[in-house]
Amino acid sequence: MGMRLALVTDAWSPQTNGVVTTLKATAAELERRGYEPRVICAQGVPSIACPSYPEIRLAISPGKHVARQLDGLRPHAIHIATEGPIGLAARRYCVERRVPFTSSYHTRYPEYLRSRWPIPLKLSYGWLRHFHGRATRTFVSSETLRRELAGHGFANLHIWRRGVDLARFAPSAAGTARRPGRPLLVYVGRVAVEKNLEAFLSLNLPAHKLVIGGGPQLETLRARYPAVEFVGFRHGAELTQLLASADVFVFPSLTDTFGIAMLEAIACGVPVAAFPVPGPLDVIEQGVSGVLHENLAAAVEGALLLDRRRCAEAAQGFTWQAATEQFIAGLAPVQVRAGRRARTSLAFGVEWSS
Repeated sequence: MGMRLALVTDAWSPQTNGVVTTLKATAAELERRGYEPRVICAQGVPSIACPSYPEIRLAISPGKHVARQLDGLRPHAIHIATEGPIGLAARRYCVERRVPFTSSYHTRYPEYLRSRWPIPLKLSYGWLRHFHGRATRTFVSSETLRRELAGHGFANLHIWRRGVDLARFAPSAAGTARRPGRPLLVYVGRVAVEKNLEAFLSLNLPAHKLVIGGGPQLETLRARYPAVEFVGFRHGAELTQLLASADVFVFPSLTDTFGIAMLEAIACGVPVAAFPVPGPLDVIEQGVSGVLHENLAAAVEGALLLDRRRCAEAAQGFTWQAATEQFIAGLAPVQVRAGRRARTSLAFGVEWSS
């Protein structure tokens, strides 16, 4: 029997976002290594729409659901990926039973909340610091984010980078779906206020703009920018072909913790134009896989000059295999009872007879 891992998350299918992408890729890699990951999410639990973001459902009173799942699994390690109702229920379960757990910081909720309502950053960061403060370790996606959260008083931070499926996102796909209008500038991701999309849509450049994704701002921005092509969510080979057909991937966000879509573009040989902020700073190799500039139009113009072959090569270091090794290294072992004795291990990868 392999090691059982509980991956607790409020974000799961059918949502399309970086958290879901990361957890799916990590679970698949864990299975390849002989682990037994179990996703504990809000499926099957009564839920309500998230305020200002109805595509996201928030579980109502999921405590018993989460406890039953964890009691039945008897995991060797518990990782709480999100700070929503499901994550809160799992945290409460672990704290009450004195079970160690790890957590991860995927989303800049303080900045996201402030973009919608006048909630002070100090208040939001204080609550998040409290949430993650009981974790053995809190996983963060980059060194830049680690330093930033340390500055907000977070402790026990562990680097867990992200990866890209290099078999799916590759230069060989480039040119298979060339579209009219050159150059072609593309954005992939949520269409929401925190993504700062208008910085891209309002650029006065002789180019065709393509937005792939959906979200609460989709209809508003579609009406405001009729010359921009909005195609909604795309998946699988269609997404890869659309992405690979672009000349530049524009990433206007100022609040992302990483930006997996940037990696997917780079792997296809599509250079990125972005602001020099956390996320892009940890993904982009300046002048190779993209251009970071305070002036987004200047970043686009610079990215158009880059070599697509060298750009694709820059993605080779971002694999889910390497990212999952970091994930495993940070986990906190849980004592699992076998007969009358409690057994635990400081080195993961052992088999348990429980």
